Amino acid sequence: MTSVALAFSGGLDTTVCVSLLQEEYGYDEVVGVTVDVGQPESEFEEAKETADAHGLDIHVVDAKDEFAELCFDSVRANATYQGYPLGTALARPVIAEAILEVAQEEGCDALAHGCTGKGNDQLRFEAVWRASDLDVIAPVREMGLTREWEKQYADEKNLPVQAGNDGVWSIDTNLWSRSVEGGDLEKPGHVPSEDIYEWTEQPGSETECIEITFEEGYPVALDGEEMEPVELIETLNELAGQYGVGRTDMMEDRMLGLKVRENYEHPAATTLLNAHESLEGLVLTKDERDFKTTVDNEWAQKGYEGLVEAPLMAALDGFIEQTQTKVTGTVTIKFEGGQARPVGRESEYAAYSESAASFNTETVDGITQEDATGVAKYHGFQTRIANAAFESAQKEAPELATDGGVSNDGQ
Repeated sequence: MTSVALAFSGGLDTTVCVSLLQEEYGYDEVVGVTVDVGQPESEFEEAKETADAHGLDIHVVDAKDEFAELCFDSVRANATYQGYPLGTALARPVIAEAILEVAQEEGCDALAHGCTGKGNDQLRFEAVWRASDLDVIAPVREMGLTREWEKQYADEKNLPVQAGNDGVWSIDTNLWSRSVEGGDLEKPGHVPSEDIYEWTEQPGSETECIEITFEEGYPVALDGEEMEPVELIETLNELAGQYGVGRTDMMEDRMLGLKVRENYEHPAATTLLNAHESLEGLVLTKDERDFKTTVDNEWAQKGYEGLVEAPLMAALDGFIEQTQTKVTGTVTIKFEGGQARPVGRESEYAAYSESAASFNTETVDGITQEDATGVAKYHGFQTRIANAAFESAQKEAPELATDGGVSNDGQ
């Protein structure tokens, strides 16, 4: 008897895949695997309902802790892609690994997902799965299915499934972010209504300040109360979301070269990333900050691609680990007008001297204001020489400056 493990969310794509894997691909058994990375309870209820309609037994794997730890690693790397925090991208490798483990335990012959051929998730899943010896199947991609076809198919099979908001939108939710796409949102000029948002309120005039504590770059406490990663993220999502923090409406460049309209909500992620970067600004030197920007960008790119196990990531993590030994302290964040704005930061590792920076001190460590005179004289010295040389040459032979050194004489 042949069997295939299916990444099963209970949504439209994966629901139709159950029947297709049996009818079109000939598998005797479909093993549904649902991985919990912080989805709302309603999604698990939907998954169970649709699984029951198929007569499908599903395995539910709790991977919230593993996912939260990866999200906190992304905080240390200040990881954003084209301006938004990585959410779905980081969740996919965690989900893929959990499904692979179930497939191997159940003795499955293949792995399947419901991703389309136009998105990023197909690549993120398969980057993990193709390292195994199991076959990989993608019915939606391989059969060229559209969402309209899938909805009609689900109706014919009497499957109780929706594509989000009565079939209008496609929604993906995890601890770190909530994405909304499809329908009118695919039009770049369409202004979405407040209906698409669930985690964030429309920003108002209310404000609130909170304090976040970091230890070696990891968030560990909120207003002095220590919390585990999952609890801290969930608490901040609710708190920051009340002030409209963490909304992104953007044109995103996918890995396959497509440019797509995406809407995201990520209150906790925005808050923690802003706080962490602010604390780094206090404790890291300029050289460290400048170089870490390059490292962070590379980390975010690999994270976006779902390649969290790439050899490059291990190397990047080594540099990040070294810098984070000093990123311990507290940051005060003010929720205001839909923003999570750092308004204070403290650390025993601060690369900062108040007496040196103050306008009210004359001498610090034997250095006086007058000592800057020599620096000021040399600053821009080469620029002044170069500009003077150019001006002199232009006066002597202006045609060389305007004609690129080619004279028209004699023509």
